[in-house]
Amino acid sequence: MSDSSATPPTIGVFDSGFGGLTVLRALIGKLPRARFAFLGDTARLPYGSKSRRTIARYAVESAQFLVKEQGAEFLVIACNTASALALNAIQEAVPVPVLGVIEPGATAGRAASQTGDVLVIATDATVQSHAYAAACKAQGLRALEKACPLLVPLVEEGWGDPSSVFRAGSETSAAQATSAPPQVAVTAEVIRIYLNELATDAAAEGLKPDTLVLGCTHYPLLRTLIESAVPEGMRVIDSAESAAEAAARLFNGRAKSRGTIDIDWPTEIRCFATDSVEKFERLGSRFLGRPVGTVELVDLGG
Repeated sequence: MSDSSATPPTIGVFDSGFGGLTVLRALIGKLPRARFAFLGDTARLPYGSKSRRTIARYAVESAQFLVKEQGAEFLVIACNTASALALNAIQEAVPVPVLGVIEPGATAGRAASQTGDVLVIATDATVQSHAYAAACKAQGLRALEKACPLLVPLVEEGWGDPSSVFRAGSETSAAQATSAPPQVAVTAEVIRIYLNELATDAAAEGLKPDTLVLGCTHYPLLRTLIESAVPEGMRVIDSAESAAEAAARLFNGRAKSRGTIDIDWPTEIRCFATDSVEKFERLGSRFLGRPVGTVELVDLGG
């Protein structure tokens, strides 16, 4: 029997910025009755330019804030760089389950691929870590990674319109490109160039990829454009969605053990940032798909 006086488990979600709000968005869709605490370490981004030791220190401090001060009972590391370079350090530092975004993305790639060959697009730091390649290899996949450094700033400038669709090689693509906002056309062309380069590299290595993994939490905002640029039949895996599915299984198992899974709680969200609160509030709603509300400023030190 459910205990109506109980409270839902709190899920802590952490990112170096606000791109991880796409993971939170996916989590809300799968766990609408949960309580969430999201922290963006905006004072110390980008993590990709830092050493592994510094990234681990920053990530551990953020994780401890969510666990000790916000009562998070498990954590989702919605940051590919922290997942790649600091997941073990976080797991050792907090007494709660910790889930990154890389392993769920690789697992989803394994489920989607028929050829066993997958492509991964991500930031420079994530690609240089080769974390996706290692996670895919553990799943029996061959993975080819490519850094796409222009995509994050294009997303943050709002130069990606999910409602615009460009079908590469189609008879209408030229007309669509002409009628679309020029900013969207620029982003679509950048995506096309990156994916063409990646396809050329894959062919040179004798790979036959049928799946593309989005290895950055900004990229879901470009998913329509990306899906329009890949070859017909290629599956596109959103690692944010994959991480949310894995987290939902953990959450539901924990809630069931507490007898609280059937209680109809409303979604609760609290957002924190270590700097740039106004920017977080302005851009965050684009990533979250709803207003982020008042973002609370926290100081985690230097």
